[in-house]
Amino acid sequence: MKKSENEGVQNFLDEIKLVDSDKSNMLIEIRDIILNTFPKTKEKVMYGGLVFFFNDEMFSGLFLNKKHVTLEFSTGYLMEDPKKALEGRGKYRRHLKILTTEDILNKEVSFFVRQAV
Repeated sequence: MKKSENEGVQNFLDEIKLVDSDKSNMLIEIRDIILNTFPKTKEKVMYGGLVFFFNDEMFSGLFLNKKHVTLEFSTGYLMEDPKKALEGRGKYRRHLKILTTEDILNKEVSFFVRQAV
């Protein structure tokens, strides 16, 4: 796990490890994919989760739920989604529900993250 320069983000990451280690590991793995794909990404704790910014525009967010981790995309409606993995019916946002570590690969998180900016 890459340590965050943002103290609030690091505190959030440390706290979720204590609450739910399985979901914490999934969230951290997805966070690493985002930060490795877009190294200039800024992150903040907002809306009860982590949100990611590129050039001061929010493009994605990670949120813990009781049964899964949600990876949201601000402009998900523009994304290619040949396997119809994205969920959501809003005007712009779409999301992936990550239930297991295997879902990170099976739902092609990297494919969608590369399209997010």
